[in-house]
Amino acid sequence: MNEPESVVLSWRSRQPKAELPGARLTPGSDRTAPVLLVSGDNARALTALGESHRGKASLVYLDPPFFTGRQHLRVVRGRDHLGRPWRESSPAFDDRWASLPEYLDALWPRLVAARKLLSEDGCLVLHVDPKTSHYAKILLDEIFGIRSFASEIVWRYRRWPARTANFQRVHDVLLRYVKNPDVKPRFQQLYEPLAASTRATWGDKKQRAVFDTDGRRRCSSRTQQGSPGAPLGDVWDIGIVAPVARERTGYPTQKPEALLERLVLSCTEPGDLVVDGYAGSGTTLAVCARHQRRAIGIDHSEQALQIIRERLAQQSVEPVEVTVRDLTPAPPAVAPSPKSEPRATKPLARSGRRLARQPVSA
Repeated sequence: MNEPESVVLSWRSRQPKAELPGARLTPGSDRTAPVLLVSGDNARALTALGESHRGKASLVYLDPPFFTGRQHLRVVRGRDHLGRPWRESSPAFDDRWASLPEYLDALWPRLVAARKLLSEDGCLVLHVDPKTSHYAKILLDEIFGIRSFASEIVWRYRRWPARTANFQRVHDVLLRYVKNPDVKPRFQQLYEPLAASTRATWGDKKQRAVFDTDGRRRCSSRTQQGSPGAPLGDVWDIGIVAPVARERTGYPTQKPEALLERLVLSCTEPGDLVVDGYAGSGTTLAVCARHQRRAIGIDHSEQALQIIRERLAQQSVEPVEVTVRDLTPAPPAVAPSPKSEPRATKPLARSGRRLARQPVSA
């Protein structure tokens, strides 16, 4: 089947093709490791993994910064010896960019490198927000092809309302693309509970469609077989990680395990490989360890890596750790690993350095 002509996104600083930096993992990458933790710039790491893990991943999940224009802090809360609450903040990652083109310059080569890791029946999920989702989709159409677009998943959540003369922003966008549209994708159907009106009318049993002689559906009939529920749609109502949740690490923009569970369970099978290019707080790796998937997580921040180690230790999992060795200079137009590395042009406090402890009123 002929590939439909795609629309090309252009900006002044864009290079004709994505130049991937040369890199190697040291001391080496074990393809059979249940969890591989890669320390270093994710553009280089994804490129290096392309040498050892090309075509091996069933799912690549990328959750880059959202172009918020600010530095994000990790917040840790506790109580002192008198029982008074306190809070400490430390830099986690910098999401300040000179311009939207600079942000896209950073995203482009990482998407190209990520595609190389996918198996023919695998898929990539790019997690963005409405400010950049339309730009990201055009980039993905170019890299994967228009026919490879599979889903736009809307993650809807509730949070404290903001003061704004606009509708409240309460959703993120997850763009899913398959590697090869001519191959049956790896996909397991998940279900959600039946609507109350459906249960009131039909109960919790499966329905069977009844058609007339012209092939038109006349009605539905009940069966004795239990219904698994309604096939999961592309709008997901999942709460954000609550301040008192057991899974909360204090790392900014931490995604809930329930969100990653849906992706991992629907797009992979036990034993499959999942790659998270912006590992952050380690939610993807924790979910994969719990559901018998192999996982590779990449992050530059020692603070993030330590959070991941501690989180995996709670499941008695010790990751194999490697670092990225640079072989060629990184492309000058590409910002440092956006999720966690401080920008050279705007020096920040060293990742993990504690800021002043702030008392919190009870």
